Amino acid sequence: MSRTPVLAVIGAGPRGTGVVERIAANAAELYGDRPLDIHLVDPYPPGGGRIWRADQSPLLWMNSMAEDVTMYTDDTVPLDGPVRPGPALHTWAAGVRDGRTVIEAAPEILEEIRRLGGQDFPSRRLQSAYLRWVYDRARAALPPGITVHEHEGLAHRVTGPRDGRQHVWIEGTAEPLVADLVVLTVGHFDAEPDDEQTALSAFAARHGLVHLPPDFTADTDLTALPAGEPVIVRGLGLAFIDLMVLLTEGRGGRHENGVYVPSGQEPVLYVGSRRGVPYHSKIGYTWQGERPPLPRHFGPDQLTQALDGTGPADFRRDLWPLIARELGHAHYHRLFTAHPERTAVGLADFEEKYAVADPGSPELAALVASAVPDPADRLDLDALDRPLDGVRHASYDALQDALRAYITADLARRHDPRHSPDLGVFLGLLSVYAQLTRLGGDTGSHWHGFFSHLASGPPGQRLHELLALSRAGIVRFLGAGTTVETDEEQGVFRARSATVPGAYTEARALVEARLPDPSLRHTRSTLLSGLYEDGAAGTESGLLAVDPADSRILDRDGRAHPRRFALGPYTTARSSGAFTRPRTGGPAFRQNDATARTALAFLRDLSCRDLRTA
Repeated sequence: MSRTPVLAVIGAGPRGTGVVERIAANAAELYGDRPLDIHLVDPYPPGGGRIWRADQSPLLWMNSMAEDVTMYTDDTVPLDGPVRPGPALHTWAAGVRDGRTVIEAAPEILEEIRRLGGQDFPSRRLQSAYLRWVYDRARAALPPGITVHEHEGLAHRVTGPRDGRQHVWIEGTAEPLVADLVVLTVGHFDAEPDDEQTALSAFAARHGLVHLPPDFTADTDLTALPAGEPVIVRGLGLAFIDLMVLLTEGRGGRHENGVYVPSGQEPVLYVGSRRGVPYHSKIGYTWQGERPPLPRHFGPDQLTQALDGTGPADFRRDLWPLIARELGHAHYHRLFTAHPERTAVGLADFEEKYAVADPGSPELAALVASAVPDPADRLDLDALDRPLDGVRHASYDALQDALRAYITADLARRHDPRHSPDLGVFLGLLSVYAQLTRLGGDTGSHWHGFFSHLASGPPGQRLHELLALSRAGIVRFLGAGTTVETDEEQGVFRARSATVPGAYTEARALVEARLPDPSLRHTRSTLLSGLYEDGAAGTESGLLAVDPADSRILDRDGRAHPRRFALGPYTTARSSGAFTRPRTGGPAFRQNDATARTALAFLRDLSCRDLRTA
């Protein structure tokens, strides 16, 4: 008698939920009414997983508006499977409010749903409720023969031959889960400290100091940071925003009309980073009118031509010039079509000359200067990325004034539709990321950091709160190129920056405000490190190499494993963010669809054979 095929999905967060949704969408075409057991493995509840679990502080928000978050495909997504529409977050919330959508949620979540508008930034716990509903809906959409089994536990190893069944070892169980295929959809993992972090922790232990290494902020024990004491913080991205909120409002402070009223329990945060400035604010208006045609200069044809060389592609040499041209195209197309009164030539003439001018060349600079009279309307990617490069201040006090002016100007610009070319650049960034996920490979840390700085910043309100905290003296900016050294004699951490030469700040606490790098070399996950030990390929920066076509894990010889897949931020197919904006193509949806279709076809063919010997 033949047995039922088994698919193991390790990771029940948004990516695992997305794979289940795509299996449901494709099953009728590719699998028919055959039986299939799906085993979903995660220590956290399905839907939200670890990062989006419900038991988080209500102070922790998403960094996307409710109308910009969907878990469902639409006709802009290039996929082979069927489109299965569904509500974006704000539409789902409206359905809950008017009774069309029924959910089980705590009263405080229902109250937040009642107040939620499309341009509001929801809490992560509200997003958890949406994700759970999406998961339940996807599970209910599976054909009768497909059964989901949930395992509340941590998968710590996958073993098995390339041509045989795989063993998924789950903590706390004596026997492995045996599966025909395994799909890894895990998110962020804890990491072993690198040499610098190890040395800093050892120094802190010797001197009775506090050192908090990179971590998911919601899971970090912040009680070790005492009230009123200075704390050096490295990082000004989203992890810092979470840290800032938890150490201020989370300790009883409050914001009133642009003024922060302290509780007296806050530490004093001395914060710096490589850039020395926070991520650019989320854009606070919606798109109106014609969109720039994308891709134009960074599409499949250009990628093929750029990569048709004898050696491996170099991101800065081979890809960045095309990316810069594409972002400029998106910027200027919007400027010429939405604000023609601020241009001096016709769009067609400009685009013809723009297409042949080399990025960064004097010819391009002259073209832009002649066509765009106001320098504020010209795109300067270097200035956007590194606004403090070459900037020097005589004192930290002078830097505080300058940084507050910078943040204030950024907020004004990002909420003013007169600067809508900025939103054009945002769409260009999404288009570029979609092409890079198709390419696969390791683009290095620069691109992801550049994208995050421009496109994945915090809600504007959080930057207004940062300004209030700066004025209150709770936050002090350190500047760009921030470094931390240790003083064995004094027993303190000491921070310096390139922006204020000769100055330094001392503290007995240091916080690394960032997630651990998604590297196979430093991960604490025995699941990922075990794959590497079994022959999976890792890139130079430590990402897990996968086939860009369907996310099958590649070995060091470039062969795709027939029974193992991986999706997520630790792979070479990492996408631009956790969630997709409606009608933006959704590369993560395409990846989920390709993986689900490959898996279903494999399992269908397997079920047609005698599974007793498979």
